[in-house]
Amino acid sequence: MNGIEITELKLPVTLQGVHGSPYTRKSLAALRYRRLPYRFIIGQPGNPIPVGYPDWEALPVPKVGLLPTFYVAGEGGELKAITDSTPILAQLESLSEERSLYPTDPVIRFLNYILEDYADEWLTRCMFHYRWMYEADIDKAGAILPLLRDTGIPGAQHEKLKQLVSTRQIERLYVVGSNEVTTPVIEDSYHRFLTLMDTHLQQYPFLMGSRPGSSDFGVYGQLTCLTHFDPTPTKIVLEESPRTYAWVERLEDLCGFEVEESGWLTRDSIPDSILALLGEVARVHMPQMLANARAIAAGEKQFETEIDGKFWQQPSFPYQAKCLRWTREVFGGLVDSDRESVRHLLSNVGLMPLIEEVIG
Repeated sequence: MNGIEITELKLPVTLQGVHGSPYTRKSLAALRYRRLPYRFIIGQPGNPIPVGYPDWEALPVPKVGLLPTFYVAGEGGELKAITDSTPILAQLESLSEERSLYPTDPVIRFLNYILEDYADEWLTRCMFHYRWMYEADIDKAGAILPLLRDTGIPGAQHEKLKQLVSTRQIERLYVVGSNEVTTPVIEDSYHRFLTLMDTHLQQYPFLMGSRPGSSDFGVYGQLTCLTHFDPTPTKIVLEESPRTYAWVERLEDLCGFEVEESGWLTRDSIPDSILALLGEVARVHMPQMLANARAIAAGEKQFETEIDGKFWQQPSFPYQAKCLRWTREVFGGLVDSDRESVRHLLSNVGLMPLIEEVIG
């Protein structure tokens, strides 16, 4: 997996982002749960911050403007800006093994990895789709997102920013494959996810058992938008799964939640609800991952595939091809007996092509 050198990370962790970013919310909740000291700078890297953060101009800007941005010390002591919450949270394990986000059983840890990737790379499509597809959601996001960076924006400037943000994001719907044709695929998957999540939460407080894993925080980050910010998907969750709504509220701050090492799921007691969620990954996330990887390997800028029996088309995305490669590298790093256990599980839920299908 891509990542950063362990020696670059120090406490307190410094990161910058805004509350409208699901990955920022994911990272903050994970840091709070792990009781790791951190400094959170509210804003977009490179943009002026009017008050409260006098050192903002000295902060480096990442090559790719993703949120959150973490700041770490380089070899010469200079600050470096890095992004990508998944590998960064994994590297934070080097600072403390207490309250780990990663199950001790390698088989469960791999399933945790798959579900975190599903949250980061598929549920985010649901989030982006609902936020910028419907008028009520567009109006709220356009109005609120600029103010999350600076509540003092004058009225006329705020209105211009609202229009600018809304237009820019609506024009980017195609990047996540959202359009009138794919709308049923995305929205049906959100409804199914809520049903599956509701079923699981009736048995366990977290995806990974009686303590949260990184997948829990990945799902939480996307749901902070889907269930608590954007009007259309919020209405849906309140009607279909109040339990999931409440779960998101609880995950925001788990610093006081005490965990036991025995709290993880085990390979011998994986509940049907987790198998069903993995089946959903196979149904919607895996087809586009494989089709995207084939397109990237062939140098094609677009790809077409079928998801849930329906047509899907979108631009190919190099990062998602890396996600597939990293998943396969994590699988390849398992010892033989664990790989066989994972193979058996993936075969039962239709996910074998994720690790076996030849690309290119």
